[in-house]
Amino acid sequence: MELTKIIITVALSFTITMVMADQSPLPSTRVSRFLQANNPRAANHCKNNEGICGATSTCCNNKCVDLVTDSNNCGACHNKCKYTEVCCRGECVNVSFDKRHCGGCNHRCASNEYCVYGMCNYA
Repeated sequence: MELTKIIITVALSFTITMVMADQSPLPSTRVSRFLQANNPRAANHCKNNEGICGATSTCCNNKCVDLVTDSNNCGACHNKCKYTEVCCRGECVNVSFDKRHCGGCNHRCASNEYCVYGMCNYA
């Protein structure tokens, strides 16, 4: 009998809390700010308005993107880099073999060195 009272009390408390918070006990379909920031498909709803995106971003497909570093919009909207490439300065490059971006963006090898497997002057 005592256990039944406790269960009913907890259930009522939960229901009242949900009603007061104007939430349903079912999982929400809303995406959290953290997931939205890390989700490349999450829209910022910029609607081609440059003022919303800021100085370094551009509005592509109703999303604010950085054309200099975004591999899905590299240099221009909808210009997707290949799987083995990275977007460096708005250009799709293979950082494993590019002397200007060896191992990462803007890591230049010396003039007499080669970039192999992302390392300058690899043996």
